[in-house]
Amino acid sequence: MQQSSFTLSDIRFSAMNFLALREHSVKELKEKLGRKFSSSELIDKAVSGLVEQNLQSDERFCQAFVSMRQRQGKGSVVIKMELREKGVAPELIAQFVDDADSLWFELVRDVWSRKFRGATPADARERAKQMRFLHSRGFASKHIQAVFVAASDVDGDF
Repeated sequence: MQQSSFTLSDIRFSAMNFLALREHSVKELKEKLGRKFSSSELIDKAVSGLVEQNLQSDERFCQAFVSMRQRQGKGSVVIKMELREKGVAPELIAQFVDDADSLWFELVRDVWSRKFRGATPADARERAKQMRFLHSRGFASKHIQAVFVAASDVDGDF
């Protein structure tokens, strides 16, 4: 719906409506507004104003996005890729994804336990199947390997 006459406040109002539903990255917000309004300079100005007033925050977006994807059982590899696509700065990705190594070990173990009921693979074929599943969920190889090392321990301690 391209509008021919619109003001900065129209764009700001539309942006606020998007942000009321969920957090958005700056890139996402600009793309959505760009589909609705044709003036990229007014869009930039409106979004910059929202950032200055802390009504839009890539940090809040990143935190909310990572939490949501973790609840869905997604791993660090896929989350990092999605955040890059959404225009999040590498420093924020490192802060919320890379610096949470122990959390990823716990999450991959939980996903593995739910899917395979904690049953250690009987043979190499079953192990490969389980590893492929965890890779498809976006977990890093080092986190997946840790699950199988812990599962093969005599006492099964994670």
